[in-house]
Formats: sequence, structure tokens, C-alpha cells
Amino acid sequence: MPGGRMTTVAAVDCGTNSIRLLVVRREADGALTELARETRLARLGQGVDATGEFHPDALERANRIFEEYAAIIASHGADRQRFVATSAARDVSNRAVFEANVRERMGIEVDVIPGAEEAYLSTLGVLSGVDAPTPCLVFDIGGGSTELIVVGEGAEIVSAISLDIGAVRMNERFLPGDPPADHEVAAARAYIGEQLDGAGVDFATLASAVGVAGTVTSFAAAELGLQTYVRQAVHETTLTREDITRHLTRWLTQPAFVTAEEPCMHPLRAAVIGAGGLILDEISLRVPDGTVVVSETDILDGIALGLLER
Repeated sequence: MPGGRMTTVAAVDCGTNSIRLLVVRREADGALTELARETRLARLGQGVDATGEFHPDALERANRIFEEYAAIIASHGADRQRFVATSAARDVSNRAVFEANVRERMGIEVDVIPGAEEAYLSTLGVLSGVDAPTPCLVFDIGGGSTELIVVGEGAEIVSAISLDIGAVRMNERFLPGDPPADHEVAAARAYIGEQLDGAGVDFATLASAVGVAGTVTSFAAAELGLQTYVRQAVHETTLTREDITRHLTRWLTQPAFVTAEEPCMHPLRAAVIGAGGLILDEISLRVPDGTVVVSETDILDGIALGLLER
């Protein structure tokens, strides 16, 4: 909006595995300037599938991140901010403790959003950075859930569904071994496949598929051979069936501590990358040519854009 005033917004996306921050300023001429983009792994979903509540260790890891993010936001003087929580926070019995922690450390109320809004914000973010043929499947593999959004012409959301299959949830439910046994992998794959086939998505009609979040970006970084993570390099990387299978096979057949030593791999991600990779692999089996485009713009960007539109 040329001739307008500058506006700074801060968006926080709190998922089952990661907590991310984006601070963006809209300049007077309407241009957007990214001031901060941070990702920290808290693994908030630790044990949630089994116990139905946040583990004290996970809450403590998250609290340290909240304090760090509060300082970053304050340093940029955000006019508006929003803290969005997704799958893990929807499922827990001690949500009030988590919300109080955020309020005390960041001065923000938590928005625990439903799957439909999560799908909308993910799509808004993806389409801000990727031009993909339609119908396009946008999928977001999180720690506790996976969102499948079919986008038609004119960015119309044709369908959207949130499935309770995520990297942390599937790892804890099906893959106790380190590395997992063949029968554990087979059981996880079968369950993931059943969920995808029952999701109501006509995969055969799709023209493209775009994946977001830590699982797909980790596969892209590995495929590119990055020694240090470079967001611009990862964005719009194309993963083939062969690429996905090669890295997934390695990660499923070696201990997590070995995977954690690879470049760009966080230890908390290393523990669940095999489970997330199985979800990616099963999606790849169903989309055209088995190819997936990786997007670095996602729900976090969607949250920020939504704030700027207010």
C-alpha cells in the first residue's frame, strides 16, 4: 500500500516438533522486509500420543524458546503479533499450563487453531512463494498431524483435511526400535497408507504436489548436499521418488545418533525423520510422477500475511 505507514508483525507457529518465529515489516511503499526468521526444535509432542499431555521436559524446552522469541520480538517493536498452536496443543489435557507459560513469557494469548484454518494458512503461505500447476496438492507433514490441501484455479481451496499422522506421533506409535525393525516400518507404512487412501483426495487428478515443513526440507537439504542450511537453496527443490527412497532407506537403517551427525540435522529431528519420511514416501507414491516440490514458504508466512491484512 504505497503512501501507507510501516507495520511490523510477529508470527509464531508452534507445532508438535518445532516452534518457529517470523518478524516482517511492511514498508510505506508496500514492500515486505523480513526482519527475523527462527526455528527451534522443542518436540512438544513428546509422549503426547500415549499420555494425552505435555511432558514436563517438553514444556521446559518450549519455555526457553518462548523467552528467546519474546526478546527478538521486543527488539523489533512489533505492532501486531499472533501465536498459533496446531496439532499437539489440540490433543492435550494440560493445555492450560502451556497457554499460561506462553502468556507469562511472551505476553501473547495462544490461538489453538482447527485443522481447517491450519490448511488455509498453509496454503496462503505456500502460494506466496511457489507457482505450481493446478490442481495442486499442498501437504504439511508436522509432528502430530499431516494436512492435505487440494488447490484449484485462482488459489481456490477445493478440499482440505487434517490427518492424525505426523512424524512424532508415528515414531512413538510404530517405530520404537533404533533403528526400527522391518516389521515396525511395515506397520507404520500400512497405517499411513490407509489414512491417505481414506482422506478423500483424488491423487490421480493432481497436476503437482508441494510439500512444506521440516521433513521435506530435511530431505531437500540432504539431496542438495548442504553442509549449512540455506533456505534459499532449499526453496523449490524438486524431490523425485528415487531421491526420497535413497535418503529414507539410509535414515531408517541407521541409529538416530548417526543421523544426528549429518549436516543440517538437529538431534530432535534425527529421532523422527524416518517416520516423517515414511509419510512423505507414501504421499510421493500417490502423486503424479512421484515428484514433490519443496516450499520454504508455509503456514508461518501465512500467519504473518494474515496479520498484515488486518
